[in-house]
Amino acid sequence: MLLNDTLYRFFLDNARKTKIEHLSIGLGYSAVTTSDGGIGLAGTYFDRKETCSPGPDEDYEGMPATRLLKLIKSSNALERTMALALINALNYKEALLLPEDSDNTVLCDTLDLREGKRVAMVGYFGPLVKLLNKKKSKLEIIDEWRHIGQTQDFYHKLGDWAQVLIMTATTIINNTTEEIFSHTGKNIRAAIIGPSTPMVSEPFKHLPVCMLAGTVPL
Repeated sequence: MLLNDTLYRFFLDNARKTKIEHLSIGLGYSAVTTSDGGIGLAGTYFDRKETCSPGPDEDYEGMPATRLLKLIKSSNALERTMALALINALNYKEALLLPEDSDNTVLCDTLDLREGKRVAMVGYFGPLVKLLNKKKSKLEIIDEWRHIGQTQDFYHKLGDWAQVLIMTATTIINNTTEEIFSHTGKNIRAAIIGPSTPMVSEPFKHLPVCMLAGTVPL
């Protein structure tokens, strides 16, 4: 995946100067703290959620961050989860400088979410669904964990129907980000959102993303 490779290369120099302090894997989210004061989150993604103690194969705490960063290219979804949490920790100081959008005004303005807009959503975001319903948007949703939507029907609408795409950053972890974008129309306005989102534009330049919106722990 080009995005995984690009994220790895972009954060490699920073990782070489940093160590992992804590790695915490939760059923909902995972977190990493680094020796330079960084904190990063990522949604915990299991290929199959059948155990409460999946656990990594080795202990990364106290180790150079490069050992964990390389797992963004792993074939294992939980390892990619840990690596993405690290990436967000490595980006922590820069992310702290970004403005907040507590009422979604910037999101709505950036995506031009006017009344009646045709919106495709990857991952069910309850508060945004409520907001879009108030705006009388036409909404098409796919969410594998909630068993909402059919993939081929959704991809068809991405190509010839959707004007806006709102995508969960979990797609980075399950390696579907670029696949989804391969089905979008030319003029679609897209945002990648959610706590897993690496809020740094450079690695996404090959994709038609106009907004990255994530979470910065305090």
